Amino acid sequence: MHMPHINKTNGTQGGLALKAYIEERAIEVANFIINSNATVRETAKRFGISKSTVHKDVTERLVKINPKLALEARKVLEVNKSERHIRGGLATKEKYMTAMHSVKKR
Repeated sequence: MHMPHINKTNGTQGGLALKAYIEERAIEVANFIINSNATVRETAKRFGISKSTVHKDVTERLVKINPKLALEARKVLEVNKSERHIRGGLATKEKYMTAMHSVKKR
């Protein structure tokens, strides 16, 4: 069976459905970020998309669809970005504490 070609540029042969899916995903991504205080990495993993796609959904696509929602999601991402060095430091500390604990058990 021949599948019709999806033309992303002019919306023919299913292009409108693709655009609707991307817009719906952008809204879902933003709601997930806001409701769960999620990072870009957590969001990408949850939705099975790249971190770049998460960023593009929130900073470019969503602004055109729902600017207020885009602003809320960006605020969460900005806070997460400003705190990432703290999370990284805590993860490193936990890693070494676990390693030290296992060495002492021997």
